[in-house]
Amino acid sequence: MYDDDYGVGGLLAVYLVLLPFLFILAIAGYVITSWFLMKIFEKAGVQGKWRAWVPVYNTLIFVKLGDLNPWWLLILWGASAVLGWIPVIGGLFPLAAFIYTLLAAWRVGLKLQKEAVWLILYFFLSIVWLGINAFDKSRWNTAIPAAPWAGNFLADNTTWSGVPNQVPAGGFPANPATAPAAGYQPPAGYQPPAGYTPPPAAPAGPAAPVTPPPAAAQPPVTPPPAAAPPAPPAATEPPAAPEEPKP
Repeated sequence: MYDDDYGVGGLLAVYLVLLPFLFILAIAGYVITSWFLMKIFEKAGVQGKWRAWVPVYNTLIFVKLGDLNPWWLLILWGASAVLGWIPVIGGLFPLAAFIYTLLAAWRVGLKLQKEAVWLILYFFLSIVWLGINAFDKSRWNTAIPAAPWAGNFLADNTTWSGVPNQVPAGGFPANPATAPAAGYQPPAGYQPPAGYTPPPAAPAGPAAPVTPPPAAAQPPVTPPPAAAPPAPPAATEPPAAPEEPKP
């Protein structure tokens, strides 16, 4: 009879030894992640620090801050739990859920003045990405162009107490990639793609009254030179005395 001294029994012993360390590592990772989320939520104006410490709920808030509907992420998680046993198809739902959070991280990063290249760090080390955004000097700014999915079913249209609306005051600014600045001229020889229809021009408002330019100032009139005073009359000699007759 074959005696496997290092078979199942050995693996079970290793597992029992590592299990406490894995449990402690998981708890530490959750605490650090929640702490970083709490700092990011503070920057975003989320009310109540406790929201960052509630499992699942904190990620839904993160997705909502990323301009995505949080309920779709919850549906993807539920589908992963229910259909995860199906080969191939079951693995697509966790992947879709991760891509969903990746899109949210892109939008959150833009509001914290991070370029899209920062998603590479989130993809490999999301906890480091969270730590940098939590403690750097960036400030939350919603005045960024609208998300590409702003007009479809992925857009966030929910209202949660304590989580501020992410639509900036006055609406989203124009996207320079889709709305060039006024006066922009395409390069010579550029041909628009087939079927392209330029957007309609904005309706012209009432014409502003034309104010005539102010009249040019007239140069001051120089007064004519004053007339010379009349010359004084010439002095006249007194008349000569009459001569006396000679004797």
